Amino acid sequence: MQIIRDLKYLEQLDSILDYIAQSGSINKSLDFLNKLDMSISKLTYMPKKFRKSYYYNDLNIRDMIFEGYTVPYLIDNDFIVILDIFKWKDR
Repeated sequence: MQIIRDLKYLEQLDSILDYIAQSGSINKSLDFLNKLDMSISKLTYMPKKFRKSYYYNDLNIRDMIFEGYTVPYLIDNDFIVILDIFKWKDR
């Protein structure tokens, strides 16, 4: 399976990484990104590991929870599309 990162996800992630870098350090921001990318890459082995999305009415969209953030993703045949990343309280 191939992982595709949606533009909305990339924009939100950029904002989160900027916030972490400003409030902590660039190293914390890079560490967050590396751990997130590692968790996302594991989805190719078990794409249905996480619950059906609470935020989308689609059985093929799942919510991965990562360090307090929700990362909804779509399972679509040979692709996994990472749709967004947000804190639950922001929704």
